Amino acid sequence: MSRPFVILKLATSLDGRIATASGESRWITSAAARAEVQRMRAEADAVMIGAGTARADDPELLARTDPAPRRQPLRVVLDTELGLQAKGRLFASLEAGPVLVVGGEGAAEDSRVRLEAAGARVKLARRGAGGVDIASALAVLEGEGVTRVLVEGGGMLAASLIQASAVDRIEWFRAPLALGAEGRAGIGALALARLGDAPAFKRVAVRELGPDLWESYERA
Repeated sequence: MSRPFVILKLATSLDGRIATASGESRWITSAAARAEVQRMRAEADAVMIGAGTARADDPELLARTDPAPRRQPLRVVLDTELGLQAKGRLFASLEAGPVLVVGGEGAAEDSRVRLEAAGARVKLARRGAGGVDIASALAVLEGEGVTRVLVEGGGMLAASLIQASAVDRIEWFRAPLALGAEGRAGIGALALARLGDAPAFKRVAVRELGPDLWESYERA
């Protein structure tokens, strides 16, 4: 099955954390790193996050570049039960760019109607063991004309994509601070029993970006 090219963006501490235990995450990485992410958004057809990140961070996900991009990416939220509230920065900026919520088959129809009434588009995908099936969700995006998707969080979505062998490239921005084991992991549980089962990636570039390191990886 063909699917969009998937880029996983990680902005973490040295120990791979994307937020403190309380959820504080702005800003772990520097302004220089954030500017590079804006450029990546502008080059993508879609930017995708999970429902947990949408609720916790209230992101806008627009590409803020100078000059402005020719068009904004499709902003995608994976939300199995379509429980996303129709408020916050995503919905306040609908005139700037579209929002697509991908739910699981069998999600409540009234939730779909509520989100569509607020201006979002809603599509349904098959369900998997932990929520929306990743392959099915990417097939939905392909049907929307998406060829390149930038994934910006959170840890559970990152893990699901890696488990599904659906990550083609990782762009990892690493800040020189440590948040400890109680911080929120950039990649969720992978249920690995053996080191040999660990998904492998090949580092293809490493650069200094302000105080941060920017590393790029491709599938090995």
